[in-house]
Amino acid sequence: MKNFTLFAFLLFSISNFAQVKGTISDENGNPLPFVSVFEENTYNSTTSNEQGRYQLNIKEIGKNKIIFQFLGFKTQKLTITNITSTSYTLDVKLQEENFTLNEVIINPKDNPANDIIKSAIANKKENAEKTGRYTADFYSKGLFKIKDLPKKIMGLKVDIGEEMASNLDSTGTGVLYLSETISKITFEKPNNLKENIIASKISGNNKGFSYNTASLSTYDFYNNTLKFGVNMISPIADNAFNYYKYKLEGTFFDENNKEINKIKIIPKRDKEPVFEGYIYIIDDSFAIYAVDLDIKGYRIKNEITQIMNLKQSFSYNSKNKLWAKNAQSLSFTAGAFGVQFTGKFNYVYTNYEFPESFEKKTFSNEIVSFEANANKKDDLYWNTIRPIPLTIEESSDYIKKDSLQTIRTSRKYTDSIDAKNNKFNFFDIILGHLHKNTFGKHSFKYNGLFDLTALSFNTVQGFNIGTGFSYKKWNEEKGNETSISTAINYGFSDERLRATGEFKHTFNHQNYATIIASGGTKVKQFNSSEPISSFINSVSSLFFKDNYMKIYNLEFAQLAYYQNIANGITLNGKITYEQRKPLFNTTDYSFFNKDDLYSSNNPLAPNDFINSPFEKHHLVKATLTTRINFGNKYISRPDGKYNVKNQKYPTLYLSYEKALAASEKKYEFDHLTTAIRYDLALGNKGLLGINIKAGKFFNAENIAFIDYKHFNGNQTHIGQANSYLNVFNLLPYYSNSTNDSYFEIHMEHNDNGYIMNKIPLLNKLKSTLNIGFHSLEIPNTKPYSEFTIGLDNLGFGKFRMFRVDYVHSYQNGIKQNGVVFGLKFLTILE
Repeated sequence: MKNFTLFAFLLFSISNFAQVKGTISDENGNPLPFVSVFEENTYNSTTSNEQGRYQLNIKEIGKNKIIFQFLGFKTQKLTITNITSTSYTLDVKLQEENFTLNEVIINPKDNPANDIIKSAIANKKENAEKTGRYTADFYSKGLFKIKDLPKKIMGLKVDIGEEMASNLDSTGTGVLYLSETISKITFEKPNNLKENIIASKISGNNKGFSYNTASLSTYDFYNNTLKFGVNMISPIADNAFNYYKYKLEGTFFDENNKEINKIKIIPKRDKEPVFEGYIYIIDDSFAIYAVDLDIKGYRIKNEITQIMNLKQSFSYNSKNKLWAKNAQSLSFTAGAFGVQFTGKFNYVYTNYEFPESFEKKTFSNEIVSFEANANKKDDLYWNTIRPIPLTIEESSDYIKKDSLQTIRTSRKYTDSIDAKNNKFNFFDIILGHLHKNTFGKHSFKYNGLFDLTALSFNTVQGFNIGTGFSYKKWNEEKGNETSISTAINYGFSDERLRATGEFKHTFNHQNYATIIASGGTKVKQFNSSEPISSFINSVSSLFFKDNYMKIYNLEFAQLAYYQNIANGITLNGKITYEQRKPLFNTTDYSFFNKDDLYSSNNPLAPNDFINSPFEKHHLVKATLTTRINFGNKYISRPDGKYNVKNQKYPTLYLSYEKALAASEKKYEFDHLTTAIRYDLALGNKGLLGINIKAGKFFNAENIAFIDYKHFNGNQTHIGQANSYLNVFNLLPYYSNSTNDSYFEIHMEHNDNGYIMNKIPLLNKLKSTLNIGFHSLEIPNTKPYSEFTIGLDNLGFGKFRMFRVDYVHSYQNGIKQNGVVFGLKFLTILE
């Protein structure tokens, strides 16, 4: 009896379920992509693919009214009453919309489009609140392609790996990434979101989990700004008339006899963070009916991106009188060095529910979670639930890559690829070599004798080179990783070989518990923050005979451990034995200015070549540091927990350092520090970065100069960082070092083009304006202050990695002025 009941239930379920599918085209037979297809007065919807094919799952068979809605074409409503099987074919031809526009005289004082937009702005809060709280089913599909990938770029061979290269044809064209996601989302304005991913699929990777999520694809034009790297101004923002002009292109009536206004969006200034295209506004409620807007790459300070297009469509439910977004697409083209990239992401929202409220514990800091075996769903599941049919290209990509995956993950295949790549040749002695066992999940790397990242010059070692060895073993399923490495350095002038070694083990990718044991001998800057890089110091010394880097010899043994102890809270502890020895200049070599003298290696006395700022000694240091990200969000994936910083709140750092067991009691001390780092978004007016630090030494009257608090100065006039929130741009490196209390503040506002985009001629630079303030206070010394103003995002064509700042500093009645040139590409060389 139970079996009969179950059979009857399944039979009833099947008999009341059908899939309507077909092709949508124009009157000439051309397929129409991104056509919204939905049942009348329901939130059951889909959209057509690039070939005009669609499929809509009908849950209850009866007198079903299917609506086909596409911008520029007449909305068509078809009634189906003769569904007799689970698959019903319905091909549709749409006719072009006849837009009407009453004859009016358009002038700046009497523009009908302006009145419509003003009404849309006045009603947007009410319209946003109507759908400001909901649950829905969500589907996304992402496709990323490459075209014309050359064999070489600027004379260098392009190596994208054996597996990736096999996806491309002879012209360097093919699909690089294809994935799909099915999830259930719960949302409440302004930013409460919970997403449970039910199914995830990546072409050619049955162990992967797609990154396509609702949280990364929520674009709400009822908000004043939309985030695309920079804050783009919504066409119906409160201040939209400062950025846009509007033109009423025409009106038409939808299937519910509601009048829709098609309004052209025209930017007032080309370089502003603005959209252009069309927005469709419903005449009575002034809600959004659809958008079709372009985003140019230079407007979002992304020169690699050429153009993006964002489309959204909304459907009406007469039962609850709500317009809700049912489909969205985001496509883009990008390129550099002649290589073209294209991508398209399609999204479908179905089965909306609009509760009046949610329970208090509905939302938490976990914003995305995955069901067990989300990436194990078979083809039958996907073919049944997938709302957008696959194109021929997408189907072929799945078949090809999924069939090849079994081969590529086999030991025979991975061993053959490794054998090819692991072949050792003579030049590997100089350039380095990587020996990898993919199946065994371990690798060995030799850095080579000519490791450019380890080649430098300083006045203690002279020219020095380095190499190193490393061994790594990993396990993706368990999320652990172990590495053993050593770094070797030889100075030709002081004729000394130094070496360090490190063992590191990460236990998992949930709390990222990690233990590190290291030790050896190396040279180290007095300021452990290393304010001057080896590369900059080498150039400064060899070309200008300015040796700003001051170093000492460190022999050490260290044990460290860190992990995330709670959501947003990371704890880091370490204990270190250190033996410090002073070092002296051993060379006077330079390329130019050979008659000039280098300064000594004594940061306290640049002209003292005999005495050192400290005596040889040893001690033990114990340090405990915690980082707290307030309001931290996170994504729970089967392969790890990924933190997502909540930009509304600052990050707090607390640290306690104790020196003990020293060779002399005077070297022992206690040191407390705290810091607050905050990036405050100011809407479309840019970003205000704040970094406040303070600290206090105890029992530190006679400690070694090494252990003083040293502040990050800059005497080279070269900047490398993206922002200058941890540096004093004209401060000599060790002029204000202290073993007492200190307080420093750094503030920098980047306007993201808010001001620069409005200045004629200067806006052609496509730059951003930076205004900064830096201040340092220590006992018995007047404060050091800096004011900066400069331009960022400077460069040529697509490559904008330069910055220039004018700096004015003041301390003890002494004023200084200077220019700092930002060369952000130098971080690649370090």
